[in-house]
Order: sequence, then structure tokens, then C-alpha cells
Amino acid sequence: MAQPENRFDSPRLLADIGGTYARFAIEVAPGVFEHTVSLLCADYPDFHSAVSSYLSKLKVGTIKNSAVAMANPVAGDLVQMTNYHWRFSIEQMRERLQFDNLMVVNDFTALAMALPSLLPQQRRQVGGGAPVARSVVGLIGAGSGLGVSGLIPADDGWIALGTEGGHTSFSPHDETEVWILQYAWRHFPHVSFERLLSGPGIELVYRALAERAGVDAQAFTAPDITLRATQGSDPICVATIEAFCAMLGTAAANLAVTQGAFGGIYIGGGIVPRLGTLFDQSKFRERFEDKGRFSEYMKAIPTYVITASDATFVGASVILAAQLRGMESAQGSAILTQVQRARAQLSPAEQRVADHVLAHPHSAMNDPIAQIARAAEVSQPTVIRFCRSLGCEGLSDFKLRLASGLTGTMPITHTQVTSEDSMLELGVKVLSNTASAILQVRDHLNREAIERAVQLIAAAQRVEFYAVGHYGNVADDAQFKFLRVGVSSAAYTIPQLQGLAANLLHPGVVAVVISSSGRVAELLDVVEKARAHGAAVVAITASQSPLARKSDVALIVDHQEDIATQMPMVSRILHLLMIDILVVGVTLRRGAHSLPLLGVADTAALDEVRPDLLPAAAKRTSPGVSTAGTLAHLSSHSRGTPGFQTP
Repeated sequence: MAQPENRFDSPRLLADIGGTYARFAIEVAPGVFEHTVSLLCADYPDFHSAVSSYLSKLKVGTIKNSAVAMANPVAGDLVQMTNYHWRFSIEQMRERLQFDNLMVVNDFTALAMALPSLLPQQRRQVGGGAPVARSVVGLIGAGSGLGVSGLIPADDGWIALGTEGGHTSFSPHDETEVWILQYAWRHFPHVSFERLLSGPGIELVYRALAERAGVDAQAFTAPDITLRATQGSDPICVATIEAFCAMLGTAAANLAVTQGAFGGIYIGGGIVPRLGTLFDQSKFRERFEDKGRFSEYMKAIPTYVITASDATFVGASVILAAQLRGMESAQGSAILTQVQRARAQLSPAEQRVADHVLAHPHSAMNDPIAQIARAAEVSQPTVIRFCRSLGCEGLSDFKLRLASGLTGTMPITHTQVTSEDSMLELGVKVLSNTASAILQVRDHLNREAIERAVQLIAAAQRVEFYAVGHYGNVADDAQFKFLRVGVSSAAYTIPQLQGLAANLLHPGVVAVVISSSGRVAELLDVVEKARAHGAAVVAITASQSPLARKSDVALIVDHQEDIATQMPMVSRILHLLMIDILVVGVTLRRGAHSLPLLGVADTAALDEVRPDLLPAAAKRTSPGVSTAGTLAHLSSHSRGTPGFQTP
């Protein structure tokens, strides 16, 4: 047990989520796990309810940091399980659970990171071979699916590979496996190794071998088949597990030669460790070494079964600890270091603000000044004085510096254009302001809101765009683009006509209301009429505005701009970007039949997102420039550590 001085300031929640079970544990010190529980996923409608149920039964104090290993690829904010229906936004889940940090990684990426710390008694070698120090290590394992990962040595650490190698095409080795493949082809157009080397795969192989033997297949589950095989009570079940072990040998051998895994191949997952000596005596190792001219090559590579029950927790803990260290030492986190150093020189009231920021940096970055003041038990002017004591112009400037440290992204800044600027300075400011605003909107995109808006418009009989003033051009542009992709649409930019048109709205029509402030009385009247007549309302507007609150779906465009001294240069571009996102999204959802109607700029944007949907005629169009294509390109840059994704 770790000594008290090694315990974390706050306990950490770790989770290992598969297609059948969700395992949870509380890490109170490095490698010390308490309250380990395994819950049946089917008992909970979603991930949040499972976590809440687990935590509600504990008294462990406030949890600030959590790492979740899930049996699915993790790329971006939206998590969609491959072999189960749970689906959620990482950032929204973090906010609902009130964590400072919620990190979600692929389960085999986490398991891979545990391999270097496994003790000899936490693994069992099958066959010969010896590992080569500081060499690539491979990982494969069967459970609800087939996980594949690996470790690459880097400096004094390791880089975990996030892969979906279980979906490589299955390759049969003998006539029995050819029969199994042909049987599987009747049910699936593509047969991957995962189709056969998994719980559902064992059941499929059993049915195939029962048919080959001319006997009726029983309604056995994978655990039923495994139990009968270990007991030797059913010859078809025995043959099924024998075939499973041999096919796993092929998959592991392919992984070994692909990676050059002289550090060894490790076997995890929930199935193999339960087979015990039956696996050791199977044809796994024989098949692993059966590589023709490369047999000697394969004999040198050791294979191990992971026997440690908490290995995935260990790996998730390693990744979370590395992520937290990286956040603490990031160059952009200098503002937090500055807060720590300056704390002693601050007034008692300002020290309370400092303590709140240090304890809840993510909340301080997102909360309004009133909420920060309440949390720190000070007045709002005290919060401003605290920011200025650190050399910041105010709370907004402080939040920008804090955001840079916590997210690792470039700070979002806005520089006001003045009459004293030269033409070069004016150009630089306009372009810089626009680029910064685009990045800010990109970092706050709400995937679910975009998906819902696209759903509504794609299914609509007609879509109408409403805007006034400078934003009338955005509505006109939207009408033009949606007409080009075959969507019946209209734009209304004159207040007198807007009221008349809104009276004719009905179910099946979507009204898209565009407003920078979200407070224009005429547009709010349009929304009221639309809702009264059963039409859906999509708003492109500022957060916390009356328009955002009244709409069915709000696409948030927050920006910093003084419209009293200049035309809304940046905000109009941001609203145009939202229109482009909707156009491309609706086009993809409606299918390739609408693509010939696209224009030059739109096909260029779509080619960047889904080139496979573009017809040949569209691909021959001269390349153009699209704001949607620009946003897609900006969003494509990953900010995570290799091998896993952070929120």
C-alpha cells in the first residue's frame, strides 16, 4: 500500500468500458485502486447513468480527474461505442460530471501502456522466445471485439498505438477455416478477424462447425461454448475453441511481422485468460510460428498471456498522469504558475479568487464573472482587480491566457482596427481577427447541435432564412447555396415581409434565423410565429441570447467585435461559415444524387470532406475556395498526445 504522502490530493476515477461490462475503480495513489466494481452495461441506458450509479454508492471525496478506457476508436469529442449503443460528448460529459479533466482513450491503448510495468507473475509465457530490450511490443486480445495495439520505444518512455487492427481481413489457414470463412460470408460482406475472434465470433464459428458436422447448432452463448470446451463435454464446442486459438495464432503472427515486435506479443481481452491451460495446449503457438520462410524469425518472438486483472486501469492511470503532468508543465500554463507565485502579494480577497482559479482552472476559464465571484465569495470588482494584479487587462484577457495553457492552442485575440492604422496594419488586423475568430468558433462547436440542425433541414419540405441589416447577405447566400444543392429555400431580409412570411410557416418547414445579437425584436417575432405554426427553428446567434433560448436548435457564434466603430467584418464571416457547415452536412445526408447541383466552391469543400461522394464531373471542376473547406482543414489538426485523445 502506498504511503499517505503519496496519495493524490483528490481521488481519480478510472473506468474500463467494454460491450458487456463497465468496470470502475478509484485510484487514491499511484497504482492503488479501491472500490473496484463491475457493472452490466445493459442495466444502464447510458454512460452517465452508470458512472453516477457507481459514484453514488461511494464516499471518496471530490473527484477532479478521470480516465476512461473504452472498446472503440476515440477520435474527437464524440464517443460512439462500436459494439454497444452508448454515445456521448467528452466535454459535455465532463461538465455533467463536474470533473476538471475527463480523458477517454481506446481500451487497448490503455492496456498497451500497462505492459512495461507488468510484473513476471502478472503474465504467463506461451511457447519459447525471449524479448529484445527496448523493442516494439505488440498487443492483441479478444472480448466483445478484437483489440489490437502496440508500444514503440521513444526516448525513456513509450508511445502507444491507437489502432483498429481487429478489422483487418480474415485469412484462412486450412480447409476448416475456409469453411468458416464461407459460412461467415453468407452473413457479412466483409469478414474481419474480429468477426471470428470475439465473443460473437465464437458463436459464429460454433454454428459454422455444427453445420459442417451435420448436427443442429444449440443456442449456446460464447461462455456456454467456452465452458463446454474446457470440460470436454461437447465435441463441437471443443473444435470451436481449438479453431479460435489457432486463428488467434495467425492474427498474432501477422501483428508480430507487421510491427517487428521483438519485444513480444501480449494477449489480453476477456476470453483467453479464462481458457487457462486449454489455451497453452492449443495450436496457438504452433500457428504463430508457422510462417514458412519466416518460421525462425517467429520462434524468437515470445508470446504472453496477461493475467493481471487491473492492467487496463494501470494503463489508463499512466496516460492520465502523463496528461496531467503535461498540462502542468505546458508553456501556456505560465499564467497558473504566475498565480501561484503572486498569491502571497495579493489581498486576502484576491487570494480567494486565486485559490478558486488554481482549484478549478477549467471552470474559471468558462464561467461568467458573477459565477466566479460567487464561488470565491468576493465581489465582481475584486475579480477584475485580481486579473489586473497579474498584468492582465481584465477578465477576458486572463481567460485567454488561461485557455492557452489548458488547451494547448494558440490564444484567441482580437485587435481593434483604428483610423491610425496603415493599410498594411489594417490588412493584418482584419485577417488576424478573422483567423482568431474562426479558431475560437471551431473550438466551441457543438457536434450534437450541428447534427440536429442538419437532420431538421435535410428532412424539411422547405427551409427559410431570416436576417436583417448586414446579415441579410448571409441569408441571401444561404438561399443561393441551398437552392444549388436542390433544397427548396427562400430568404427574407425585409422586416415587413418577414412577418407576413412567418404567418405562412407550417410543420415540415424549418426557419433559420440569423442574428449576431439574438435580440432583434422582428426576428424574435418570427420565432414566435414559427413556433405557433408548428415550424422548427434553427438559430445562428450568440450564446445566452433570447433567440438562442427560444429556438429548437442554436448554433452558437460568439465573437468579439465593436460594431459601433466598424462594419461586422468578422461576425458575418462566422455566420457564413455556419451556413457552409450546414450546406455540406445536408448534402452528405441527402446523398450523392444532389451533388451535381453544387457549385465550384462547394464541390471543393466537399471534396476535402468526402471525396468518395463526388461524381466525376464535379471532380473535374476547377478548384475553388470555400469557408467550409477552410474550417474542415482547421479542424483536422489533432491536439492530443500520440495514442490517445483528450477533451
